[in-house]
Amino acid sequence: MVQSSAYGNGGGGGNASTAVVGIASLVTNDPARGDGSPLGVIRDAAVVMEGDRIVWTGEGTGVPATDHIVDAGGRAAIPGFVDSHSHLVFAGDRTEEFAARMSGRPYSAGGIRTTVAATRAAGDETLSANVARYLAEALRQGTTTFETKSGYGLTVEDEARSLRVAAAHTDEVTYLGAHIVAPEYADDPAAYVDLVTGPMLDACAPYARWVDVFCERGAFDGDAARAILTAGRDRGLVPRIHANQLGHGPGVQLAVELDAASADHCTHLTDADVDALASGRTVATLLPGAEFSTRAPWSDARRLLDAGATVALSTDCNPGSSFTSSVPFCVALAVRDMGMTPDEALWAATAGGAAALRREDVGRLAPGARADLVLLDAPSHVHLAYRPGVPLVAAVWRAGEQVVRAA
Repeated sequence: MVQSSAYGNGGGGGNASTAVVGIASLVTNDPARGDGSPLGVIRDAAVVMEGDRIVWTGEGTGVPATDHIVDAGGRAAIPGFVDSHSHLVFAGDRTEEFAARMSGRPYSAGGIRTTVAATRAAGDETLSANVARYLAEALRQGTTTFETKSGYGLTVEDEARSLRVAAAHTDEVTYLGAHIVAPEYADDPAAYVDLVTGPMLDACAPYARWVDVFCERGAFDGDAARAILTAGRDRGLVPRIHANQLGHGPGVQLAVELDAASADHCTHLTDADVDALASGRTVATLLPGAEFSTRAPWSDARRLLDAGATVALSTDCNPGSSFTSSVPFCVALAVRDMGMTPDEALWAATAGGAAALRREDVGRLAPGARADLVLLDAPSHVHLAYRPGVPLVAAVWRAGEQVVRAA
């Protein structure tokens, strides 16, 4: 159990300072600290939070005086996970589709239409309650920063209200009117692209930071994706893209060309795709939950890392192809099946996610960063992969407030 001293309750409120002491292994993601590795691990460490910021990290023997003290009891501490790809604004259930797929039916983009129908029929309160439920679920597993998208409305009104709902829960909101071609436009996809880049964009841009497109067979080709991302960029939205999930395609090259923040999935890559990712700012966001839930080939993280690309890990939480909110689960999959080391997977799920959102204030534990701290019921972060499926998160602070407490 995480113990608080008699001086306070573990943080939160005003600019009070809290020291978390007795940390066996502290991951800072600052290579200038600790062991000098990319994780910047400090042993026998402490962290000081003041207000919503980290103000000090170091060895426990040098911790400054604070208003509150929390004894981590020899646990490991890591930055809060940064989940840079999710689809949480939806209604309905696709259990039958999953069961059928596990019985041998392949995954395609078409199943999204089932969720579109359910989402259109749901009220705002239902959609908001669903988002809150899944975000609370993610928070209990250590996720302190999350992105989420529209994409299950596919009308001007339903996409705009989806983004309004999302914006009530997070600042990292993505306009994905180009998830698939809306059913009403099945015979005229060009007209749907005109809608997505015109009236729908006008209605949605005020609520979003990002613009995304599913560049894939069964969804949007390279020309349509370029038009959509360019239109969004012209309205001040930053591009990101679903790329190369179901097969080889133009998505990754387009992402790098447009300086997209991330190219997500990256399952099927040519050497030219890998070289492009390694030479640009675009982050390769890998989504192992999707491979797990669709029995697709695993993305080759080792190939990307060895080439020098920046890699993030995210859940892709959605009702069809990756219905998990657990970043620890995705870390374990990446280590087991994508060729990542435990250190690389943790970095990708924290600092990598921050890079995919072009954020410098999250994904690390160093002075000036937002005070997003996770204590693990283990002496090392390696246990995230070493003990897959075990609920290891003992406590979570988000912006300096303790939001998850050990039982």
